Amino acid sequence: MTPEVAPNAVAAVSAARHWDRLMAMAAFGGFTDADGHPGVNRPACSPEDIAARRLLLGWGAELGLAASVDAQGNLFLRQEGVEPGLAPVMTGSHMDSQPNGGRFDGIWGVLAGLEAIQALRDAGVTPRRPIELVAWTNEEGGRFAPGCMGSMAWAGHSPRDTWDDVTDGDGVRFGDALSAMLASESDIPRRPLGVTAGGPAPFAYVECHIEQGPRLESAGLDIGVVTGIQGSRWFLVEIVGRTDHAGTTPLQLRRDAVQDMVRAINALNALMHDPADVLRFTIGRIEVSPNAGNTVADRVRFTIDCRHPDGAELDRRADAVAATVGEAMRTCTAYVTERFRAAPSVFAPLVQEAIQRAADAQGLASTRLPSGAFHDAQFMVPICPSGMVFIPCRGGVSHHPSEYSTPEQCANGVRVLTQVLADLASR
Repeated sequence: MTPEVAPNAVAAVSAARHWDRLMAMAAFGGFTDADGHPGVNRPACSPEDIAARRLLLGWGAELGLAASVDAQGNLFLRQEGVEPGLAPVMTGSHMDSQPNGGRFDGIWGVLAGLEAIQALRDAGVTPRRPIELVAWTNEEGGRFAPGCMGSMAWAGHSPRDTWDDVTDGDGVRFGDALSAMLASESDIPRRPLGVTAGGPAPFAYVECHIEQGPRLESAGLDIGVVTGIQGSRWFLVEIVGRTDHAGTTPLQLRRDAVQDMVRAINALNALMHDPADVLRFTIGRIEVSPNAGNTVADRVRFTIDCRHPDGAELDRRADAVAATVGEAMRTCTAYVTERFRAAPSVFAPLVQEAIQRAADAQGLASTRLPSGAFHDAQFMVPICPSGMVFIPCRGGVSHHPSEYSTPEQCANGVRVLTQVLADLASR
């Protein structure tokens, strides 16, 4: 890429056009919460998700981008390169949201890629390598757990049908919801499911995302050059006891699932205690049955989310979860199932340096930092050089309607991505 090309493409980024697209996407699943914040509830494979994908496809068609979709519902828009046979540079993120989500998480990365491709085209730049924009299926896991099903299947982390029998809160199978979405897109050409189908690896992968943390904003910085993603292990714990009358059954005769749950959680808190505050341990969801005020609970289910950047330390703690829960039981029986595992990942110097060069060239203040949240990029690390661009978000808040990044912060991220794509696609 000649020195004058990247600045021309960067200058072609339209902050207003990009913001308008973000706000248009926010209408799919959009709502206003009790505090007046404009949120988004766009579950994977839902009518709202399908409609949002159609809008993206329409914008891609206006730019002459070639659309395709694979068996896991991952959606691609391709800008052809001067040498079509070369491995492409990929960029993108996801379009689904948390049930009480915001307007930027995931979708900003998809639309950042679209705006960067349009800026390159508007500047008259045809890259040597193709550039492919991807919208991964079900990154959030808000409707069907776990998240990152699209990227995990594409990268060969897990077989495509691994999650077909996973159901949402209404009993709908993921496999059925996916089939319905793909049927609605029967007019879109099908493509092989990435490296799972023996396809070639991309040359590189770059994902843009809001930070979902407070570091950039608190330090007054514009760009985060992401160094990697900490590892995650998720569990589901089910404790089975017996239902009894709250007023007539002596405590010593009860098999109270809630009381054994409390003991298990206290034991897990001790197991996960970290004076350095590096480990992240969360019990985010609890279900109690029969959930009646005057009845002893016979069944409890709760989730465990454990994360750490050191794989050995993560495994040391997480490997002890089942035994810790079992030892805490007094009258009930516990069943522990691991639902998700992702090793810590380190992003490639090739991509990190390209992002750093772009930020420096544009006079944007930046820092290198790891990601505490997992992203689709985590599963691209074994496949090709990968990396991420972070921008600040207000108060570090995400997964909530108050999630917010300014138009200029979003545009700064797109400008960096534009230069990074121009750089990598010229190699």
